[in-house]
Amino acid sequence: MQTQLIESGKKSKAERLFEIANSTGLVRSGRFLWAKSLTVLNYHRVNQRPDQPDSDTFKPNISATPEEFARQMEYVSRWFNVISLRDLVDWLENQRSLPPHAALITFDDGYLDNYTVAFPILQKFHFPAVIFLTTGHIAKDTPFYWDLTAYCFYHTTRDEVDSPDGKKRHWENQRQLDDTVREWTESLKVLPNEEKQKWLTRLPDLLDVSVPEGFFRSLMMNWDQVRELNQKGIEFGGHTVTHPILTRVSLDQARNEIEGSRAEIEQQLGHPIFSFAYPNGMSADFNPGIENLVKSAGYKAAFTLLNGPTSLREAKAHPLTIRRIFISHKHTLPRFAALVSWVNRYRPG
Repeated sequence: MQTQLIESGKKSKAERLFEIANSTGLVRSGRFLWAKSLTVLNYHRVNQRPDQPDSDTFKPNISATPEEFARQMEYVSRWFNVISLRDLVDWLENQRSLPPHAALITFDDGYLDNYTVAFPILQKFHFPAVIFLTTGHIAKDTPFYWDLTAYCFYHTTRDEVDSPDGKKRHWENQRQLDDTVREWTESLKVLPNEEKQKWLTRLPDLLDVSVPEGFFRSLMMNWDQVRELNQKGIEFGGHTVTHPILTRVSLDQARNEIEGSRAEIEQQLGHPIFSFAYPNGMSADFNPGIENLVKSAGYKAAFTLLNGPTSLREAKAHPLTIRRIFISHKHTLPRFAALVSWVNRYRPG
């Protein structure tokens, strides 16, 4: 599903197959069997494509361009019934039913373009959504590790660096540099949190880069914008305070991250919140102990990044591990159509 288009602009065989499957309706065959399901979409940033030479953005976090996001929302409007988080929680508590082919739109982290770019498009379709906030980064000049990594690599004049996985990384062109950013970021994920922070502290010096004061604050929403969106129908959930992978910190630290994000959001909004999203969200990133902390913190629903959709029976039985579909700017509309079909549930990975 992640195969890129050939650089020359010619469409790959896989892309042509996706187009045929979408245009003929093949990708939607058998969907009636999954009418009682929940399809949760996961976005991070909606912004211009990150392939310009001067881009200093962490490219995997660009979920869609504004144009592609609008096309995706139009597709969702045709084939799904979009619900709010409140609708989901009420259903989990047996207070209401869900429509067939229910869908929930979610965003992670709290980037500014959720407010400036994605929200006006959601308004056009009258769609609710939920944004999971990493509260320690809202209105602060505190970078996520992937954003700091991208900035440093895309602004360095050097062409090699030591890596947390013990390898020396070297690059000679843009593609190799992009690969290095991705690999360096992935190598940080597997480290204990304290060791990860040590590498991040060293990185600007390793690459001889100085980060302008206030640069990372401008990437994120502030609390006034969060409150404005909330007043206009966007819901919010917890996504920890500092975005550690929760299975790589102590249970006490995990509890503080889970409870702390909820407390800050509720204080800022003046009302309870009900949902949580696990950082990174793969099977190694949460476990029964973490789920118990999420439940104890008062969350009614929590979300992973395991392949969706989720049957309603499964969601009811396991409301703290609901599946979500990760959306990337590499996904053309035909690929998006395949991702939101029931077949995606059985895709490896």
